[in-house]
Amino acid sequence: MSTRVLVLRALGLGDLLTAVPALRGLRRALPGAEIVLAAPARFADVVTATGVVDRVLPTVAPDRAVPARLDWDGPPPDVAVDLHGNGLPSRAVLRALDPGGLLGWARPGFDGPRWRDDEHERVRWCRMLEWYGIACDPSDLRIELPSGPGPAGAGPVVIHPGADAGARCWPPERFAAVAGALARAHVPVVITAGRGERPLAEAVAARAGLSGSVVGGAGDLPFSELLSLISAARAVVVGDTGIAHLASALGTPSVVLFGPVSPALWGPPASYAHRILWRPDDPSELRPGNAHGATADVRLLRVGIDDVLEELGNLGVPAGAVA
Repeated sequence: MSTRVLVLRALGLGDLLTAVPALRGLRRALPGAEIVLAAPARFADVVTATGVVDRVLPTVAPDRAVPARLDWDGPPPDVAVDLHGNGLPSRAVLRALDPGGLLGWARPGFDGPRWRDDEHERVRWCRMLEWYGIACDPSDLRIELPSGPGPAGAGPVVIHPGADAGARCWPPERFAAVAGALARAHVPVVITAGRGERPLAEAVAARAGLSGSVVGGAGDLPFSELLSLISAARAVVVGDTGIAHLASALGTPSVVLFGPVSPALWGPPASYAHRILWRPDDPSELRPGNAHGATADVRLLRVGIDDVLEELGNLGVPAGAVA
């Protein structure tokens, strides 16, 4: 019987994609193992696309909480890996399954690597596994590109105005101004909406005069379609969200807008293809605002429409001008 490995990371799309380098390291270290990821069922297709996990154990919890229990059946896992956090609740829910071994951060009575607050999320989990002798490469974040053109054809600029917290949402009228400038420059635009974000995306499209440009919103856009769309995009304009991490994973050029949290913790890899816009008072502060606040962070509001258009121009996109 193959080694059974259970990994807990029951969080969002961006969290899953930033954990890909660590999951790849785990797969290389245990090539014959069955690796099961405890994560929301809605990300099953994302997990499949990474090529490093065998199946998803459907797991949910409100917001970013730790699931109360894991519906694991059969013999206890040979190895459990806590990629969910560094607190006792995630450790406890894995220990309840009586795994043969448990990999996680040091806690009282549990030896392990020490948590640091100043690490990029991709680096963090790789370092944790490396402490246990599992080699990882934080830059190994790419996922396979789909074949064929995306549903919007080749070369649209994808604008994603939503985020899971108001603090990371750039004002919709500014997204609309960027979309309108692109349209006037004859650049095709697609506006994407995550689950529950259709009204926001439609408002951006209407203000930009781009009726019919919205994709998704009633529920999650099927991941195969989202993957095709982002991979075919000329560029992506987005806040600090999962779509930004998907653009990084696919190597699609992006303009990413940051506010309450430094890109040093959650930003795209250093590359000319990924343009970062952040306007902090003190760049050394890593968490100057509340990432889960209800209103747009002041640093995000300092990013102007012209800033985004300029960065699109730096990516070779003829962004036009604001009307």
